[in-house]
Amino acid sequence: MNPDFITVMEWIGTIAFAVSGAVVAIEKELDYYGICFLAIITAVGGGIIRDVLVDRNVPAALDDPTYVFVSLATAVVVIVFYKKIKKISHLVSVADAFGLAAFTAVGAQVAAFTGHPAVYFTITAGVLTGTFGGVLRDVFVQEIPRCFRREVYAAASIAGATVYGLIYGHVTITGALYISFGVTLAIRLVAIFKDLHLGKVKLD
Repeated sequence: MNPDFITVMEWIGTIAFAVSGAVVAIEKELDYYGICFLAIITAVGGGIIRDVLVDRNVPAALDDPTYVFVSLATAVVVIVFYKKIKKISHLVSVADAFGLAAFTAVGAQVAAFTGHPAVYFTITAGVLTGTFGGVLRDVFVQEIPRCFRREVYAAASIAGATVYGLIYGHVTITGALYISFGVTLAIRLVAIFKDLHLGKVKLD
């Protein structure tokens, strides 16, 4: 296992999701506290839910305040450079895709490492880590979570976490992490650039 790669993925996820939370908060015209809060909850919310699920005594985001500090710093950067970031919204979506892939893989790995290697549990932990921060973000701004109503988002996370669960124990731990990350990222990027969406029931 390459701990440096895992750390890089965690930081990618944290920063990408903090950017997402801060941008949504600004678009909803929240104040500075609201922007910082939404950046933090988007970045660490999924990980906290995962850690509670695996019965960790103290969630990683609370045990190590670095994640919160990085989220805060990211929020400040977004506040200062929002007009420029707004012009590259597609780039923000790509960064968010990397965050989704990173947190899905890390979440699946945490499940396996804490004695829950069953495929179903691995998928649950991976998807919650990858998507629940965004769900909390949207709930706080009184929107139906985006992953429930448009885009191939949670489905990409499910695919990546499923792959991790299926190959865990058959390849190296590093290999499982890379493959899970790659599958989630590839599906999400294709969905972004091909404008793919999941179907829904037509009411008329």
